[in-house]
This record gives sequence, structure tokens and C-alpha cells, in this order.
Amino acid sequence: MIALDLICRPSLVRRLCVCCAFLALLASSAAASAMDKDQLVGLWLVKDHRTGKPRALLRIAKHRDEYHGVIEKGLREHGKESPYCDKCKGELRGRPLIGMTIIRGLKKKGDSYGGGTVLDPDSGKVYDCRLTLMDEGRRLNLRGYVGNPMLGRSQILERIE
Repeated sequence: MIALDLICRPSLVRRLCVCCAFLALLASSAAASAMDKDQLVGLWLVKDHRTGKPRALLRIAKHRDEYHGVIEKGLREHGKESPYCDKCKGELRGRPLIGMTIIRGLKKKGDSYGGGTVLDPDSGKVYDCRLTLMDEGRRLNLRGYVGNPMLGRSQILERIE
């Protein structure tokens, strides 16, 4: 009965087609925006480059067109290491590591992120920094260097969320 009613009313069929086309467009737009999600933004596990043990959770966020990384949680052994940036210079000296911004000013450059700096809380030194996503965004290569990326050290971070 309903099918016969639809055939007899072409204007209803036309409206139904327009609604279906609109819903399809809306669904494809939502899928495209989900794919555009910035893969760098999120929570990353930092491991000690010497021992491989977890050291900290680093939250990378985007503010305007720059990326910043803040230590969200320390995973160091209690009592064995200072929870403060004892070797940092200037205003950062003696500040708590939790909540400290250690990655600053990165911008997307092709397939990687660069133009910013990374602070090594163990040495208190600030290095130029380049980040490159790996394994479909599950891992992150953090390269700290002075002047030339060939003269530096890389550390692999793992995505937590």
C-alpha cells in the first residue's frame, strides 16, 4: 500500500531522494572530519632512553598553529630522582616537572613537525626539535639536536590516548 502511494506521488519521492542525498552528504562530511583529526595531539608515554623504563606521560596539544608538550604525570621511581628540574636554567630551575612545558613552538612541516624546541629535564639543556609520526600514529619519533638534525638523538614515544 505504501509503495503504491509513493508511486502515485512523485513530489513525495523527490523529497525522499533529496533527504537521502542530504543524509549521505552529512555522513561523508562527518567521516572526512574524523579522518582530519590531528594525530600528534594526545597523551604519549616517554621511556628512559637508557633503561627503557617508563619515565613520564607527555600531553601534546595544539594552540593556534603551534604544538606544545606538557609533562602530565611522572613515572619515575619515588625517592630516587628529584621531581624538580634541578639542572634547568633561569626561571625553570627548581620548578616541578609535573605541569612543565618541555616541547614548545612546533609547527607542521610536511610529514613532520619542527621549528620548535625540547627541554631535556635530566640535563637542563634545550634542543631544537623535530617530531615524526610512525606506525599510523601509534609511535612518535622525537629528535632533539643542535643546529643540524644529523647531530642529535632520537627517542621513540608511544601513544597512550
